Amino acid sequence: MAQPLLPHDAKAGPTKAEVRAVLLRKLDLGPTDHFVEVGSCTGAVTIEAARRAGRVTALERKPERLETTRKNLAANDVEAEIELRRAEAPEGLPDDADALFLGGSRNYPEILDHAVETGVSRVVMNVSRLEVAGEATAAFRDRDLLDEVVQFQVSHGYELAGATSFNSDNPVYMLVGGTGSDSEGEQ
Repeated sequence: MAQPLLPHDAKAGPTKAEVRAVLLRKLDLGPTDHFVEVGSCTGAVTIEAARRAGRVTALERKPERLETTRKNLAANDVEAEIELRRAEAPEGLPDDADALFLGGSRNYPEILDHAVETGVSRVVMNVSRLEVAGEATAAFRDRDLLDEVVQFQVSHGYELAGATSFNSDNPVYMLVGGTGSDSEGEQ
């Protein structure tokens, strides 16, 4: 599948392509799934999810970022039913999600509580700060949601003096689980 077109930017920037690839594999979205994203920002994850899921709800609390999501969605070919909500989670979350992605750490304990209460079968949260990753891991465990924690870092090559050197992106901690968790994680 082609990378999403993101002609409009937001200050926070999109979830990197390599991170989205792992995220989408972990979510395992299908055509009957209702995917929910908390913190849509540029819409990169929303666009990729809309190419796989039948229904997508994207929440964004900042109006300028929601407009960026809207513009980037318009630049891409997606057929899913998509609803953009200017809302703060967990208040703006639907009660019928199959898969949930938290792109940030704001209000995550309450969002995880909502996921448990409504039976979200797949929950993934990306975290870039070590301390938050530890706290969020404990929150996933406390709610019996955690299957695995994946830490990865991507580096991109560039030419330097006729050879290849690398610039590294910040590491990402990906917490994976859900109410249908197998508690063994994917090997």
